[in-house]
This record gives sequence, structure tokens and C-alpha cells, in this order.
Amino acid sequence: MNIAFMAHDKRKELLVQFCVENCGVLAEHKLCATAATGKLIADATGLEIQRLMSGNHGGDQQIAARISNKEIDLLFFFRYPVFNESERTDEAALLRLCDLHNIPVATNIKTAEIIIKALERGDFDWKEANVASVRRRKSSMIY
Repeated sequence: MNIAFMAHDKRKELLVQFCVENCGVLAEHKLCATAATGKLIADATGLEIQRLMSGNHGGDQQIAARISNKEIDLLFFFRYPVFNESERTDEAALLRLCDLHNIPVATNIKTAEIIIKALERGDFDWKEANVASVRRRKSSMIY
């Protein structure tokens, strides 16, 4: 699965700790993150993470574009609940895209723990099967 990571500055350390604790599960997937978040996770875990731009320089929009293009399957976005009005609009748009494209998103540690356990159990395997099925159908289409 394709997993994206984002975190507000006050939640980055918590996300890094979460990734350290779940490194074995995460290592089996394709990972990307905004710049600083990705560097912190990679340095702490050794995981291979594609680093995008920093969040305030377009990284958030890069993740949003990947969600729109169905290139992200899960989003871990650890948010600080007290933020200014301008951040609220961008975040609402990102979360709306997750809703629109049925992307599971964890905005706090408890939801992240539930999602990672589901991922570990294979509860998202149906998504991989659906992607493979769509690819087979597309390759057999006559244009």
C-alpha cells in the first residue's frame, strides 16, 4: 500500500515514535511524507521514505494531488488541534479529498494505532485485490 505521513510541528515527535514502534509493518509498504516529517521518520527508523516538499512549500498539496490521483491508500496526519484559520482551510480540503476518495486517515495516535493493527492483520488486502483487478481489466480492453 502507498502510505503518506504529515504532522504539525507539535506532533512530529509523536508520529516519529509511532513509526519507530510500527517499523516492521511500515517497512512492507511504499511510504512518502512531507520533507521534515519524512527526514525525522527516516532518521529514526531507517525506513525508505520518499520526501516531498515541506508542507508550507507545497508538500501538503503534493499529497493532496496523489490522493486525487489514487496514489495514496492511507494517510497518517497527526494534527495539533489548536491552529490558525488559514491552516484550517487547507486541512479541510485535504480531509475532504480523503473522504471523497475513501482514504482512511488518522489524525491522532489512537486512530493511527487502530489503522496500523488493521494493516498488520491484512484488513486492507481487499484494496490491493481491487487495484490488481482494475489493472487486469484495463490491460484487456480494446481501444
